[in-house]
Amino acid sequence: MPSLMIELSAVHFIYLVGVFTILATMIFRKDTPIFCILFIFILGLVSSHSLVGGIQSVFRAILYASKEFMEIIATIALVTSLSKCLAELGSDYLMMRSMSKIMWDAHTSWWILGITMMIFSIFLWPSPSVALVGAILVPLAVKKGLHPLAAAMAMNLFGHGIALSSDIVIQGAPAITASAAGIEPQTILQRGMPLFITMSIVTVVSAFLLNRKTMTTASNLSMLNQEYVPKGKPSKGAVFIAIFTPVAFAADIMLLFAYDLKGGDATSLVSGTALLVMLLASVIGFQKKSLEKVTEYIREGFLFAIKIFAPVIMIGGFFFLGGEGITYILGEQYQSGILNDWALWLAAITPLNKYMVVLIQMAIGGLTGLDGSGFSGLPLVGALANTFGTAVHCSIPILAALGQITAIFVGGGTIVPWGLIPAAAICNVNPLELARKNLLPVGIGFLFTFILACILI
Repeated sequence: MPSLMIELSAVHFIYLVGVFTILATMIFRKDTPIFCILFIFILGLVSSHSLVGGIQSVFRAILYASKEFMEIIATIALVTSLSKCLAELGSDYLMMRSMSKIMWDAHTSWWILGITMMIFSIFLWPSPSVALVGAILVPLAVKKGLHPLAAAMAMNLFGHGIALSSDIVIQGAPAITASAAGIEPQTILQRGMPLFITMSIVTVVSAFLLNRKTMTTASNLSMLNQEYVPKGKPSKGAVFIAIFTPVAFAADIMLLFAYDLKGGDATSLVSGTALLVMLLASVIGFQKKSLEKVTEYIREGFLFAIKIFAPVIMIGGFFFLGGEGITYILGEQYQSGILNDWALWLAAITPLNKYMVVLIQMAIGGLTGLDGSGFSGLPLVGALANTFGTAVHCSIPILAALGQITAIFVGGGTIVPWGLIPAAAICNVNPLELARKNLLPVGIGFLFTFILACILI
C-alpha cells in the first residue's frame, strides 16, 4: 500500500505546466514536439543543476522513447512492407474479394472491423491484432466507403479500449491491478463486469452515432459502386500468395495458443511472419527482381513507420518522465514517476466519501494513463483501491476495476495520441486527429461508468 504523503518539488510543478502546455497546444491543433523538447531540457536542467545535465536529458529521453516504441515501429514497418508487396502482386484484391460479401457498406464495415479487432485482441492483445486485422480488413473497409479515420476509431476503441481494459482471457491487466489491491484477478472481473460492459457499449455506440454521417466521405462514396480490380490478370503466384498469407497468419494464431505466447512474444511472431511472407511473395512474384524488391519494400515500410513515429518519439520522451522512464532520463535520485506523485498528492488532500473516492479513482487512473502506457498506473490504482475501499468501507473490486478502465482507456491507446499510434499508422491517419475523435465518445463512456460505479459502490 503506497504512502499518500508526497513532497512536491520544482520538478513536479514544471512538469505539470508542461503537461497543460502540451494539452492546450493539441486542443488548438498545433504540433507539440517543440514544447516537449523544451520542457525535457528545463526539467533536466533543474534536476541536475547543470546545463550539461539538461542537454543530456533531452537525448536520454529521446533514446528511452525510441527503445520503448521500437517494437511498434518494427511491426508497422514490416506489415507495411507486406502490404505493399501484396498490392503490387494483386494478391490483396484476391484476399479482400471474399470479405466483400459481408462488408456491404461503410457502416457494416465499421462494426465488422471493430468486432473482429476486439475478438483478436481479447486472445492476442491489441498490438499483434492491429497487424493481423489491419493488413487484411482495413483496405477492404476503406474501399467499401469507410473513412480511414473511422476505421482507425473502430480498431482503436474495440481493441485498445474494450479488449485491453477488461483483458478477460490473458488477464494481464487484472492480475497487476489485483496484486496491488490484495484481491484475486477473478474478483475484479466478476464484480467489475457491469462497469466493463457499460463502458464498452456506451463508448462504441456513442462513437458510431456521433460519427455516422461522416464515416462515408464524398471521395469514398464514389468507390462504393466500383469493384476494385488490379491492373491486369493476377498471376498464379499472386493467387498462391493470396491463399498462403491468411493461412500463415491463421497458423500464427494456433501457435500463439499452443505455446501460450502473449504481448511482445505474440507481436514478434506476427511481425516475423509478415516479413517472411513478404520475402516469399517477392521471390514468387518477381523472381530475378526479388533481391531489389525485398530491399525496396523494407525501405518503404521503415520510411513510413519512422515518418509516423518521429514526432511521437519526442512527445513520448516527455511523458515517459511521468512514469518509470524518469529514472533513466533524470537519474537514480528519481525512483517514482512525476504523474504517480501527483496522483498520490491529489489523493492525500481530497476529503473522502464514497462518491468522492469514485471520482478520485477515475481521475488518478486517467492521470497515470498520460504516460501512454495504460499499464504503468495499474499498480497504483490497485493499491489506492485497497486504501480508499478500506478507508470509506466500499467495494475494493469496483474501485480497482474503475481505475483499470480509466488508466487503460486513457493510456492504453484511445485518448493519448502517443498511445494509439499502431491503429493510426495502419490506417494512415493523424494520431492527434484520432485522439480528438475518440475523446467525446470515451468521455461519455466515462460518465455512464461513473454513475454506475456510484450506484454499485
